[in-house]
Amino acid sequence: MTGVPASAAGGTSSASGAPASAGSGGASSGAMSGSVSGGASSGGASAGGGSVGSASLDSASVGSASSGVVEAGLPGGPRPARGAKVVAAAVNQASVWNIANFLTMLRLLLVPGFVALMLADGGYDPAMRSFAWAAFAIAMITDLFDGHLARTYDLVTDFGKITDPIADKAIMGAALICLSSLGDLPWWVTVVILGRELGITLLRFLVIRYGVIPASRGGKLKTLIQGVAVGMYVLALTGWLATLRFWVMAAAVILTVLTGLDYVRQAIVLRRQGIAERRAAAEETEA
Repeated sequence: MTGVPASAAGGTSSASGAPASAGSGGASSGAMSGSVSGGASSGGASAGGGSVGSASLDSASVGSASSGVVEAGLPGGPRPARGAKVVAAAVNQASVWNIANFLTMLRLLLVPGFVALMLADGGYDPAMRSFAWAAFAIAMITDLFDGHLARTYDLVTDFGKITDPIADKAIMGAALICLSSLGDLPWWVTVVILGRELGITLLRFLVIRYGVIPASRGGKLKTLIQGVAVGMYVLALTGWLATLRFWVMAAAVILTVLTGLDYVRQAIVLRRQGIAERRAAAEETEA
């Protein structure tokens, strides 16, 4: 009398034959018939009505779950827009053609021009030496800005990591070799400075499996004093300025040696820590 047919309460044949789309429109007919037949086996018209109601609820739950699966992007669901992954990768990865790498390449291109200006007219033309100093100064200034721009605006690239230290060593090495070949700077100064730079670079690669040796404040001060001293030697200075540049270069050499020894100490400590951590990890895995 409640609107439930007697056939729905009496047996499973008519209930299981009900269309699955009446419950949820998205659930399978097997799940629908299983729920209804399970309720019908308990007997009674009211039990049968309850089973139909529970079947409707179960099928509605299955339908909502199905829609959740569709939204999750599983088979049958909506696909992401074409090219979305490519666009996301392009946004997350900095382009090689950025201002930081441009400054690095400019510094590399200045090296041959600097050498040509330094050696023009036998290397003792004050005007050519002034132009050479301008090229050297631009190179040193770009060295200060390209790294800052790359870190600040997330422009760090593998290309920049490789070419930046090469450009630094190239301009400084070219200046020192030119000065020593012209007799303006003793060769032992060039050997000490360049030997330290190449040695520390090699040392960084040797201990990179244990960690990275960070640039210290002493190292940054050394780079600044070196640039000032070499720049003063590039210019054709006389009188008290020529005496002053001698002492500035002496300070640069002292800082070069001291910071080099400090980097060696850091490398030794880093290597010991790395070996100890590996041993501890191996003992934990064995235990």
